[in-house]
Amino acid sequence: LQVPYEAARVRVLLGRACQALGDADSSRRHFDAAAAVFERLGAAPDRAALPRPGAAPAYGLSGRERAVLALVAAGESNRAIAARLSISEHTVARHLSNIFNKLGVSSRTAAGAFAHTHRLV
Repeated sequence: LQVPYEAARVRVLLGRACQALGDADSSRRHFDAAAAVFERLGAAPDRAALPRPGAAPAYGLSGRERAVLALVAAGESNRAIAARLSISEHTVARHLSNIFNKLGVSSRTAAGAFAHTHRLV
């Protein structure tokens, strides 16, 4: 199959899995391989979204999701988060749903604990 973009996306997923397991060398190899393909294909957004060496893993969270997670971990309500980030409460709820899925947790408390344990905040 000639599907270099899809293969690179799989390498990103493998890199994240290795990272979660604490295998930094394998993780970096997968991310580097994916970066080379993204560069060749001109997939700049995918290239930019890859973890940087020495950076804390993002676990697939967008910048806005990380901001919401930080406020949840600080104990803020959806209403307070919405006001602070100038977004609707519905948008906060949607971000939380995405965060729960990406982190594999099912509650605000678990998301906050995950954030603190993995130094995301």
